[in-house]
Amino acid sequence: MTKNVTVTIDNQSVSVPAGVTIWGAARKLGIHIPTLCHHFDVKPYSGCRVCVVEVQGGRALAAACSFPVTDGLVVFTNSPKVREARRLVVELLLANHPHECLTCDRNQTCELQQIALDLGIHEIRFEKSKPTWEIDDSNPSLVRDPNKCILCGRCVRFCSDRQTCAVYTFANRGFSSIVTPAFGKGLGEVHCTLCGQCSSICPVGAITVKDDTQKVMDAIADPDKVVVVQTAPSVRVALGEMFGQAPGSIVTGKMVAGLKRLGFDRVLDTNFTADVTIMEEATEFLHRLEAGKDMPMITSCSPGWINFLEMFYPDLIHHHSTCKSPQQIFGALVKTYYADKEKIDPAKIVSVSIMPCSAKKYECTRPEMNASGFQDVDYVLTTRELGRLLKSYGVSFNDLAPQPYDPVMGIGTGAGTIFGNTGGVMEAALRTAYEVVTKKTLPAVEFASVRGMKGIREAEVDLDGTKLKVAIAHGLGNARQVMESIKAGNPRNWHFIEVMACPGGCISGGGQPISTDINYRSKRIAGLYDDDRHLKLRKSHENPEVQQLYKEFLKEPCGHLSHKLLHTTIHNAHLDLL
Repeated sequence: MTKNVTVTIDNQSVSVPAGVTIWGAARKLGIHIPTLCHHFDVKPYSGCRVCVVEVQGGRALAAACSFPVTDGLVVFTNSPKVREARRLVVELLLANHPHECLTCDRNQTCELQQIALDLGIHEIRFEKSKPTWEIDDSNPSLVRDPNKCILCGRCVRFCSDRQTCAVYTFANRGFSSIVTPAFGKGLGEVHCTLCGQCSSICPVGAITVKDDTQKVMDAIADPDKVVVVQTAPSVRVALGEMFGQAPGSIVTGKMVAGLKRLGFDRVLDTNFTADVTIMEEATEFLHRLEAGKDMPMITSCSPGWINFLEMFYPDLIHHHSTCKSPQQIFGALVKTYYADKEKIDPAKIVSVSIMPCSAKKYECTRPEMNASGFQDVDYVLTTRELGRLLKSYGVSFNDLAPQPYDPVMGIGTGAGTIFGNTGGVMEAALRTAYEVVTKKTLPAVEFASVRGMKGIREAEVDLDGTKLKVAIAHGLGNARQVMESIKAGNPRNWHFIEVMACPGGCISGGGQPISTDINYRSKRIAGLYDDDRHLKLRKSHENPEVQQLYKEFLKEPCGHLSHKLLHTTIHNAHLDLL
């Protein structure tokens, strides 16, 4: 058991476990120590030196992010010596940083900008000394601007240590140092899964998600187009952060009202097609279980994970469900079933989705995603893009009166809502699979055994005598461990596996609001579970609009029409683009 030690920081004493960093101890006291290279999602690096503090008796300033505390340590975080050192470091960074703050994607959420403001820096004493680099626009979802990079290494460490893709590396020396994909290749020429976690962890605007807002607004302005928008489950507990609300705040009704204010002709819910996904996947799983074929079955609604699977484990693709993601199922249905019911020419429909994910921008352009006879989903906007769009249109979001989704594909269940967090797809599938198999009502709707934030979780679920071993993995590093286990012969005897590319699932997708709250993931997840608990419908197969869809159009899950519209073949399409 680790013993506690007493540390004094800025004349305040605190007891913390031995080995905790000065940064961690200060945080417990409510003392903010600025950092640029350090982030709670990656290992300390001590590269930027913005977090330096004065340790009594020390020969030099110490990096708070990596300096372990000991009993009796005395620290000063804002002495004149410390403040001057921080100002010098930040001024040197600003001298080589483009002065494009007003037009930068990260304006007002830039950590360098905020630290400069906090330190009272109003002029830069140094001249630029770094070369100018070309902007890398080769990736389907992301844009890389090396001129804005401050060499903090966050993207390098996260992509390598957490996602195990190692897309980024440091290259060159001195003033020519740069963070880049290996061998100077473009980000669209390497094995990037498009998860966008690098853009979320970057403290500045060096890596950003491509912006499609103007294309969408042009479509809305076209009187010959009917612009239909769908909203993903996790957007409703994150969008509020763009307007000062706490992570996890449920803003569904205000979001719908805001979209209608922007001029969208129909506002519908991706939760509806999450429920349809469960109908298809639960049926597919039961068919596989009965046949004993291609087990374990893997489920996911994460295109970043699909890209990872295609790149690194193409020989295991047959284990994955053939069901499309809820976004793509929506796209296929809106230009067939919905168009027919609403008497709209599908050629006039522009299908837009609001997603937490940068990889969704690529997913909708995959050549096989045209089962409707058109491109099923035309444009994807991230949560961040929607927030910026609402602000640019002068929408006072927090003052909006909540409005409901439009009918037909506008009703979703709690099972659809929890798709937005790790374990949610698994739990939603189990809620339906249990009642389909047993013909009984679930004694308890919530499957607590599959919940949590552990990187890889296992559980055994009893479907009235049928024992299922399930696993849940989130983050591509954990996904790799699961795939290596399957490659080794599935020694854990799993039947059903859920994988999400992003830590925590879609709640922390690459297009979500960027947060410095260390607990933002758990708060957003709590919001989704809270939304689920307060909905009358909590099982996908009880959704009346889903029941109507099968009665009037699809006829049965995994039937002929379902396979044509809602299922696909996973292959190396992404690699073909490289």
